[in-house]
Amino acid sequence: MSDPNTSQPGFPTTRLRRLRYNPAVRRLASRTRLDPAELILPLFVRPGTNLAREIPSMPGQFQFSPDRLADEISQAVELGLGGVILFGIPEHKDATGSDALSRSGIIPEAIRVAKHASRDFLVITDLCFCEYTDHGQCGVPSEVTGRIDVDNDATLELLAQQAVVHAQAGADMIAPSGMIDGMVGAIRRGLDEAGFTHLPILSYSAKYASHFYGPFRDAAESAPQFGDRRGYQMNPAAAAEEALREVELDLAEGADMIMVKPALAYLDVIRLVHDHWPGVPLAAYNVSGEYAMLKAAAANGWLNEKETAIESLTAIKRAGASIILTYWAKDVAAWLE
Repeated sequence: MSDPNTSQPGFPTTRLRRLRYNPAVRRLASRTRLDPAELILPLFVRPGTNLAREIPSMPGQFQFSPDRLADEISQAVELGLGGVILFGIPEHKDATGSDALSRSGIIPEAIRVAKHASRDFLVITDLCFCEYTDHGQCGVPSEVTGRIDVDNDATLELLAQQAVVHAQAGADMIAPSGMIDGMVGAIRRGLDEAGFTHLPILSYSAKYASHFYGPFRDAAESAPQFGDRRGYQMNPAAAAEEALREVELDLAEGADMIMVKPALAYLDVIRLVHDHWPGVPLAAYNVSGEYAMLKAAAANGWLNEKETAIESLTAIKRAGASIILTYWAKDVAAWLE
């Protein structure tokens, strides 16, 4: 029996055109929708008072002092965002990133301010050492095979300590980002031993050694002073299936949510991970370079900022991400409203 929907001459084109003609019908037929509750806003915090320093390579983004953070949290709550993720820039950096382990450090202070502003609003903390070390690497330096490298195992112990410090300050979720082997297991053990068995881990499971991070390294003042991070972050030219192995390892170690970073250049990876683990919450990070490129194009009148940003985030959502970390979060929530 022939399909009555396709038996009429020219039907496929006609039906598709009818579904597109009316804006209300287009909205009704849309299968991918952005929701502010699924957007996470990254925030950069530095010591000081009444500071809001705009980041030159990320127009519209700022380094805030803790006292200015409360206003950002209040705005995020009002816009219905899903939460914030905090990145700290300490006053002093050293080889081991000691400020990251201090209960009076910049991130514990920021957490307390954020939770005071809104007790129930989700506060995620980025867990790494690149912002805290004077060399900009994601862990403790070590001499390996005649070159400077990161001491993987020594870094694991410090990551566990850092996670507990954040938990004690009131963080709702820990997000380790360094791609240090075994980081999720070490952090899970550290949290559990300290009594934080309820605290979830959002792991940067498939994080690529990408050039799209350039503006972020300005924002977090974390550019490597020697070498690069290719020894412990993923190779952009590797087969997408390598991401599945990385995700599998993190899930086995206790990750509750997983992330692909960057987003737009890795939509194939997002889709692959989503299809392989459809029941695991999947985040994608719409990173600083992706943001800065669109900002620059919009400033020159080459692209429509609002429509292109929404289209980009819709593509990330369509690829399979249920959570998107994006510097557009506040803007998109306002536009959608």
